[in-house]
Amino acid sequence: MTTRPWIVDDDLWALIEPLLPPWPERSPGPKPMADRLCLQGILYVLHQDVAWQLLPLELGFGSGQTCWRRLDRWQQTGVFDRLHRILLAELNAAGELDWTRACVDGSHVRARKGETRPVRRRSTGGRLAANTI
Repeated sequence: MTTRPWIVDDDLWALIEPLLPPWPERSPGPKPMADRLCLQGILYVLHQDVAWQLLPLELGFGSGQTCWRRLDRWQQTGVFDRLHRILLAELNAAGELDWTRACVDGSHVRARKGETRPVRRRSTGGRLAANTI
């Protein structure tokens, strides 16, 4: 393991870069920070467990607020879900995943048993509603 695990190497960046949404051509304000640097800033904050506002500017990753906004933008566009699937597929193809230790729980997969039942609603009218009889 490297001493600076937040640095993204070229091979990993080649997987991530095509997943990122393009930056608008005519965006207001200064030229945006490079996506790769923002990703490294995000990884630094997560690895070092520091607050966004404590991201050191000397590292060249931009401000914590810039990195946080980029993280939010990427999360909303589904970048990390797609990256997760790609990395799982590559690890599986390389035989690096042990599926005997896989676990599925209700927080990730919705369990449905039988047919769905309509929810009973409390009547707000003076007489009984059809769904409360």
